[in-house]
Amino acid sequence: MKIYLASKSPRRQELLKLMGFEFELMIKEIDESYPAGLPLIEVAPYLSKIKSDAFEINYDDEIIITADTVVIINDELLGKPKNNEHAFEMLSKLNGRTHLVVTGVTIKSKKKVHTFSQTTKVAFSKLSDDQLWFYILNYRPLDKAGAYGIQDWIGMVGVSSIEGSYTNVMGLPTEKLNSELMRFL
Repeated sequence: MKIYLASKSPRRQELLKLMGFEFELMIKEIDESYPAGLPLIEVAPYLSKIKSDAFEINYDDEIIITADTVVIINDELLGKPKNNEHAFEMLSKLNGRTHLVVTGVTIKSKKKVHTFSQTTKVAFSKLSDDQLWFYILNYRPLDKAGAYGIQDWIGMVGVSSIEGSYTNVMGLPTEKLNSELMRFL
C-alpha cells in the first residue's frame, strides 16, 4: 500500500517513520471549525474526518492518514495558541492540574473510511510563572495543542504522570494506529 500522511506536524511525521512506514506528505489548509454543541471528546475525531474528506483517493493501493489532537480541561477545549500570551494563558490553566489529550485519526482508502480516537490523561505538577515563560520563549510551542509538547522540556520537568498512550500526547497514538491499520488493510 502507498501511504500518504496529511499532516504538517513534524511529530506525526517522525512517529510514523519510527513505526517503520514509508509515506508521502499531502498538505492542504483545512477549516478546523466544528459544530457548536459537539461533545468536546468528539472534536478531534470529527476534525480528522473533515481533514480526510478534503483528499481524493484515486487508486485501490493507496491510503491516507489524517489526525487532529486537542486538549480538554474543565469542559474547555484548548487548541493551538495564537501567540505567546495565549500560550501562557493555556499553560496556566493546565499548571498543577490534570487534563485530557484526545487524538482523532482517520484512515481512508478508495473504498472505505475508518475514524477512531484515543484519550490520555496527563497530570502537570505546579510550575512557576517564570518556568512557564522560560518554556514558551525557548521552545516556542505555538504549533502544539494546549501549548506544550510532552517530548519537550516541560514534559521532562512538568508532567508528573500520564495515564494512557505517551505517543497520543505527542499527536499520534502509534500502538492503536498500528492495530487499526492492520484491521483496515
